[in-house]
Amino acid sequence: MKLKSLLSVFTISLVALTSACSTKNAGPSADPDKLIVALIPDENAATVIQDNQGLKDYLTEAFDKEIELVVTTDYSSMIEAARNDRLDLAYFGPLSYVLAKAVSDIEPFAARIKGGTKTYNSCIIGNTKKGVTSFDDIKGTTFALGDPASTSSRLFPELTLAENGLTKGKDFQGVFLGSHDAVALAVQNGNAQAGGMACPILKSLKKKGVIDPSKVTTIAQSSPIPQYPWTMRSTLSPELKETIRVTFLDLDSDKVLKPFNADGFASITDSDYDGIRKAGKLLGLDLSKFVK
Repeated sequence: MKLKSLLSVFTISLVALTSACSTKNAGPSADPDKLIVALIPDENAATVIQDNQGLKDYLTEAFDKEIELVVTTDYSSMIEAARNDRLDLAYFGPLSYVLAKAVSDIEPFAARIKGGTKTYNSCIIGNTKKGVTSFDDIKGTTFALGDPASTSSRLFPELTLAENGLTKGKDFQGVFLGSHDAVALAVQNGNAQAGGMACPILKSLKKKGVIDPSKVTTIAQSSPIPQYPWTMRSTLSPELKETIRVTFLDLDSDKVLKPFNADGFASITDSDYDGIRKAGKLLGLDLSKFVK
């Protein structure tokens, strides 16, 4: 599918989703004919949609239902859609999940597995040409962050910097760019001298040739972060929820798993994200302010 067509599909889906969020009705069906599946906007929306056509086909066959993939404009819009019961399945980041869980009737059921673990790391990166290769070099620079509600391009980069004596607004200027790929490109181009993003996405961008390893260096990695959770609307029927759970946990299609850089998905519960809540408190963040 051409990029222009993908953007058109994305725009139509987003407009429909936004319109639905503003419409009051009796509530969503427990067993709808079409499932709305939201993917996290941590990269370019058209790319996310295109890369996950395999997922759409797989779920269409597994559930014998129409599947609509959507990517919202930002994390807050995705949380708002979940709060209004407009998403049946959603792939959240850890922090955006915690925020959505506080205001939505959703439940996590699976998380990505890679290398036998359900955790990943955030990477602190620097521009090699600017000589930003250590924590000390970050002082006085512009530091690129992703979305304000992102775990690995906001919460854990700030936490890692704080653990190494660096505070945003005091030791460096933080700027939000919206997505992980935008952070990587800003650092590579020198528009920001350093930044924070998910290590798996950085690895993927290097593999694709988008990021030149000679121009961007990894300064440090954060402590382990629980993987992105798949969630489902709690008001779906018990039978459908069980089908969804089994379908994801049994998934072994390389075509579906490749865009997630995953070996598979494993069971996960809400308590696995208590560390995210703790990290927010350590930074003194008012998590409620991220929710519209």
